[in-house]
Amino acid sequence: MPDMTWIAAVARLREHREPGVLVTVAAVRGHAPRDAGAKLVVGERETWGSIGGGNVEAVAIDRAREMIAAGERKPELMDFALNDKVTNQHGVQCCGGTVAVLLEPLPVVRSVAIFGVGHVGLELARILARQDLDLHLIDSRADVLAPERLQALADSVARVHVHHTPLLPEEVLEELPRGTHVLIMTHDHAEDAALCDAALRTSHLGSIGLIGSAAKWARFRKRLATEGGHDDAAIDRIKTPIGLPDIGGKEPATIAVSVAADLLRTFESEGG
Repeated sequence: MPDMTWIAAVARLREHREPGVLVTVAAVRGHAPRDAGAKLVVGERETWGSIGGGNVEAVAIDRAREMIAAGERKPELMDFALNDKVTNQHGVQCCGGTVAVLLEPLPVVRSVAIFGVGHVGLELARILARQDLDLHLIDSRADVLAPERLQALADSVARVHVHHTPLLPEEVLEELPRGTHVLIMTHDHAEDAALCDAALRTSHLGSIGLIGSAAKWARFRKRLATEGGHDDAAIDRIKTPIGLPDIGGKEPATIAVSVAADLLRTFESEGG
């Protein structure tokens, strides 16, 4: 087991976008190898820390990895009796006590990319920054990504990643984490069109949303089919308009609330 505190191990999983399970000795009655509060972090291939070794730890690791494989998001409580009358999968522990172990999933957080951090984009970033996710902000204009303008995101819960792309914002698409939800709302229709085309060619993305009118989408759809060579099924991956249809306000903050709510509904439909 690598020498790393459980807090550092959780941070490492978060940084590397890897799922895990935090295992904690929740309660002890009688004698046990570790006291309540002992922690173990289980990743897909590694573990950090210890809850005392032996059968308790081995069974907890096995169950944690089953939870990771199944994408479980709900915590579980496991009880163990530590005596020689109990036949265990990984040997006998004769301490004489009982141990309750809590397994808490550490899922990979969602990832969202906003292409275009203008008036609506910044308002949307302010809302989404209150969620536990990786938030990517991409724009070809340096001034809209200036630190003083993004100061509104200083207290973010989300981890914010800023990408200044003077020439080809679509190149960022390949760098985004698997399953990233993409929202396209740049200041330039040509840039939006290039991003739509590139997003359809990027297989690892999650949902793709485009801001704009029905007339704009009609032009884009035709170009994606004729110049881009995309079939209808591929083009239908792009959702437009984005936002909740019964919220009709035109103010940037109102549009941002609507788009954020629509995206959160997409999250719910994915599960968890």
